[in-house]
Amino acid sequence: MLYNIFLSVHIISFTAWMAGMFYLPRLFVYHSQKDVGTDSSETFKIMERKLLKIILNPAMISTWVFGFLLIGHIGFEIMLELWLQIKLLLVLFMSGCHGFFAKIVRNFENDQRDRSEKFYRYINELPTILLIIIIIMAIFKPN
Repeated sequence: MLYNIFLSVHIISFTAWMAGMFYLPRLFVYHSQKDVGTDSSETFKIMERKLLKIILNPAMISTWVFGFLLIGHIGFEIMLELWLQIKLLLVLFMSGCHGFFAKIVRNFENDQRDRSEKFYRYINELPTILLIIIIIMAIFKPN
């Protein structure tokens, strides 16, 4: 029963985290098209900050916490399995991507715009690629 609770919260957390990771770079694309100081630019700042603070940060933390609770419940010897090591490495990369997105939010907040709209369109794909590989690792558990 405890395993199912941990797994459910882990999946819910990961789903919320990924929803935010897909949406935030889209906001960057639209925000980069707005002039500094306009009402719409200020609205994007609020949207980005709230998405990061209210959804993304708690969802990422919860994903990690319940992931490790799952590992602890199953037994730490599972950490020796290659598929889990790869999955954890990719989740670490996703966390780094999250941190990079947080930096971009701070840059927009300070009206620092050193990237193009095209750049934000490209980084929008990174969470999707990581998600696909993470899911493959979790489902197929290749060794």
